[in-house]
Formats: sequence, structure tokens, C-alpha cells
Amino acid sequence: MTFLYTPLLYLFLPVLLIRLVWRGFKNPAYWHRWNERFGYIQHLEQPIDVWIHAVSVGEVRAAEPIVNALIDQATTIRVLVTTMTPTGSAQARQCFGDRVIHCYAPYDFPAAVRRFIEKCRPSLAIFMETEMWPNIIRQCSRRAIPLLFANVRLSEKSFARYQRIVGFMGPVLRLASGFAVQTSADAERLKRLGAREESIRVTGSIKFDVKVPASLAEVAQVLRREWGSDRPVWIAASTHEGEDETVLKVFAELKKHHPNLLLVIVPRHPERFTAVARLCRREGYKTVLRSERAGPLRDDVDIFVGDSMGELTLFYAASDVAFVGGSLVPVGGHNVLEPCALGLPVVFGQHMFNFHEISKRTLARGAGIQVSGEAQLTAAVDRILQDPNLRFKIGESGKAFVEENKGALHRTLGMLMEYIPEFSFQQNNVPG
Repeated sequence: MTFLYTPLLYLFLPVLLIRLVWRGFKNPAYWHRWNERFGYIQHLEQPIDVWIHAVSVGEVRAAEPIVNALIDQATTIRVLVTTMTPTGSAQARQCFGDRVIHCYAPYDFPAAVRRFIEKCRPSLAIFMETEMWPNIIRQCSRRAIPLLFANVRLSEKSFARYQRIVGFMGPVLRLASGFAVQTSADAERLKRLGAREESIRVTGSIKFDVKVPASLAEVAQVLRREWGSDRPVWIAASTHEGEDETVLKVFAELKKHHPNLLLVIVPRHPERFTAVARLCRREGYKTVLRSERAGPLRDDVDIFVGDSMGELTLFYAASDVAFVGGSLVPVGGHNVLEPCALGLPVVFGQHMFNFHEISKRTLARGAGIQVSGEAQLTAAVDRILQDPNLRFKIGESGKAFVEENKGALHRTLGMLMEYIPEFSFQQNNVPG
């Protein structure tokens, strides 16, 4: 398998290019910057100190506290953030602006990887979660570039997939310098795949280290007044194809008991913003998009579509109850900790395999409700909207749950500092 991987990758190249073209019909950004995907990045006059790779939006947001901590504590540090998707790229630009250098990561072709590394010459590479690319790992090892994996979660599904090629992945994983994993179960799976036991540390999930901006409450109050202070607000966040229809059916039922209910729907992928707005209007609902809203909503507006990047936290803070998508369809769920940190009762579906441990602990802590379909989702949201005491109780449990589990950022940064001693980090100044 080791000898076959790269030849198979080159054979797959036409499919990869066709996929980029095809995805470009939904999101034209996929048609641009192909040179970066093959290692042709801008000329960098000085080497990079830390290269952080975060494949898309979720990983960029997980990397944000690491990037901010590195820059805040060592202002001269040169950080490169790479992504693989246009939405991840947009998120990176919004989160970090010109404080970091940003480009797409190269595909795992040896020549592209070599070209990329020769251009940026990183002293340390950090890959978020489970972006394990064999040729990148090998090239970093050959050039003595420490490569760490941060906030690693390895679901049963991913583990089963990797286990089929354990003879190939084992030697590759042993080349990595370290793994900061979320749970002991993740650590055990990595060991079974062949990673060196001494390279694995259980640090917890960085996603618990949610930093709520000091001004958020005030800005959220302004938005809530514009939506209508006297009307209940239900947010359906990070929805995927196949979920929007269910959400609209639930909304129709909820309107029977809450006639002035406002639905805030935020599709996960920007290329679906227009389609979801069109679906809402086709179902007969007065629908407004964030991008076209000017001032307070009229009372007859039923649905507000969040077609903007980087405002989900604000939308959560201005809502009464949240449904987190990717969970009614077999996508694997999305992060429920952000609404929990804001004291917002959270509801999610049965497909949470990407967040299995976090969803299980959320339920055990009484910080959320899991549902298995349209009827249960209707009942759960209706119950929360009708009972202010229950809404407060679940919300407070969520805030306490997040607060009790903070500290992963502190532990992860402590691990990273071992590889960048030239910067004067002080452990007592590390967040957490």
C-alpha cells in the first residue's frame, strides 16, 4: 500500500480537477487559486515560524484560540494558516485578517508538498484534528520539521476506515511528533493504529475554551430588538441539505402555539444560502436574508436567513433556543458547545458521530436534548419555548458544563511550546 499510495493519487488527479470544476458551479471560489493547491504560493521573504492547517470552517474556529494565543504572546511570530475550502479560507481571513499569512494547503502530491515546504520553510507544523496526509507527514519528517496534531478526535467511523489500511498508516503516524487528543478513547484508537504511545497526550477539546466577546451581549440585544423583543426566536444552525425541509415542517407546527415565532435559519455552506431562502419562500413564508436586511424586521417576517460569514455566535446570542444541524441527516453533527457557552438551550439530532463524546456529555449534564425526527424536534423546541424556567435551567447547565471543562487550550499550548523555545512564552499567561 505504501508504494501504491502516490501512484493512485496521481491517477485520481483528473477526478480531483473535475470535482473542483463541478463544485465551482455552486461556489465559484472553487475555480480560483488552483496554483496554491499545487504548492505554488506567494514568495515569502522570511521563513514561517508556525504553519497551522485547518481544513474548513470548523477547524479554523478550533484553531482560532491557538493562533490568537501565539500571536498575543509573541508578536514577532510568523504564522501561516492554510485551509482546503473557500469557506474555510473566508473564515480564516475574517478571524485573523492580516495578522497571519493565508493560502490553500497543497494536495498531497510529493512535488506539490516539496514546493510548498521549500517556499514557506516552517519551523513547526500544526494540523487541526485528523487531517493526516502521508506525503506531508513524510516530507516534514525528512526535513526535521516537528509536526503536531491538535484537538484530535478519532471517531469509531474514522477509526474503522483507517484500520483497513493500518499497515500503511501505522508507519506514517509514527513519524508525527505528537498528538494532542480530546479523550482517552481517541488516544487508545491512535495507539491501535500505530502511533507512538509517548507521542500522545490527552489534552481535552479546545472547543470548550469558547471565548465570548465582552461586547457580544450588547450587540445581541440590539439585534434582538431589531428582530422583535416580544417575539420568541428559534435558530436552526449549520443545517444541511435534507434538514431544511424538516425544520420548515417543524416551524409550521410550532407556529400553531407560537404564532409570532421567528425562525433564524443558517445553512452550513454559503453556496446553499440562496437555495434555502428560495425554499422558505416557496413554502409561503415571508423571508428576509441578512444581506438584504435594513433596520428592524417587519412583524410579518417569518424567517430570517443568516447568509453571512462569522455571525453565527451573534445569532445564537440573540435567540431563545437552538437546533444544531448536521444531526438529523448522517453528516455527523456540529459543535453544540458554542450555544451552550452562551446559555442557550440546544437541541440536536441522532447523527452525532463526529461529536459522540461531547454530545453524550452534554446530555448527561442536562445541557441539551437529543431528538430522532420531526415529531420529537417539534416537541422539544415547543417545550423549551413554553417553559422559561426550563429554558433557564438548561441554559445554565450548558454554561456550567463548558466552564467546568475549559483548559484544553492551556494544555495544548504547553505541548506546542516544547517545539518553539525561541519564543518567550510564559505558562502563567497562557489562556485557561
